Amino acid sequence: MGDVTTTSSIVLLDPRLGSVLPAAAVPVLRTADAVYITGDLPAELGTPAPGPDELVRAAGSVVLITTDLAEPAAQALLDAGAQLIRTEAPAGAELLAAVAVMDRLRSPNGCPWDAEQSHDSLRRYLLEETYELLDAIEDDDRVALREELGDVLLQVLFHARIAQEDAADPFGIDDAADDLVRKLVGRHPHVFSGGDPAVRDAATQTVRWDELKQVEKKRESSVDGVALSSPSLFLVGKLISRTAKKGLPADLWPTTDSGELGDTLFGIAAAAAAREVEPELALRTVARTFERNIRAAEQAAKAAGLDPADLDAAAWRKFWP
Repeated sequence: MGDVTTTSSIVLLDPRLGSVLPAAAVPVLRTADAVYITGDLPAELGTPAPGPDELVRAAGSVVLITTDLAEPAAQALLDAGAQLIRTEAPAGAELLAAVAVMDRLRSPNGCPWDAEQSHDSLRRYLLEETYELLDAIEDDDRVALREELGDVLLQVLFHARIAQEDAADPFGIDDAADDLVRKLVGRHPHVFSGGDPAVRDAATQTVRWDELKQVEKKRESSVDGVALSSPSLFLVGKLISRTAKKGLPADLWPTTDSGELGDTLFGIAAAAAAREVEPELALRTVARTFERNIRAAEQAAKAAGLDPADLDAAAWRKFWP
């Protein structure tokens, strides 16, 4: 097509961000003799691009705005040595694509299974994905961590999409995100509001968070907001943590002297929480060690030519690590 005779530039937009222009393109656009667009970009950005040959031969300073470098006009300018200016997508840009995919799955001609789901039917998946994420964290498995974070995000997007369809009280992912932003800003005045003398370190921030939360939620009880559907050990730890801050004495806990197994378990979990040990995590740590010991004993039995399914008590003790 010959040498470029213009001072030409290509502004590549990220289609996820609509018509958001990169900052570096602004001075180029201000001094351009002609601004052209390709594809379905809005007319206010420029004039539809002419053919590749005409575009390359155009005189003066030419800018082509596009979302696709494979467009013939863009390819022609690139081959002729045009300057390329890209939109740098901000962190979170891929979330827009994830929302779009979720919308497609839930919309007519989407996925029949996705279309049938409700908040209630998805409860088990949210729980499963959360526990799989916890496993990845405990195993320090970076590959699994990345995948499981995505799976938990899917549950958030799914529930938000279903909520958006509610006829009586619809809200979507942006509403949930807006609430989150307001909450984070409101509970971090030492970061966003020019300082907070009550916050001096992480410990005082924890206290301040609870104070601000109490006012914000207009809670009447120290245990308002505790999720009663939580795993029981976690629930005990949360109740003890909340009430200890309010001065509830330990002698009012369910007593381990009652002979009831539930009271004994509560007392053990409460004692752990009082020492700022998360009872759920403490028991999980022991349980995971127990699971590893079981696998090690089974492997040792196999190495000795035995079938782990046939081990008796003496054999288990022999191969126990």
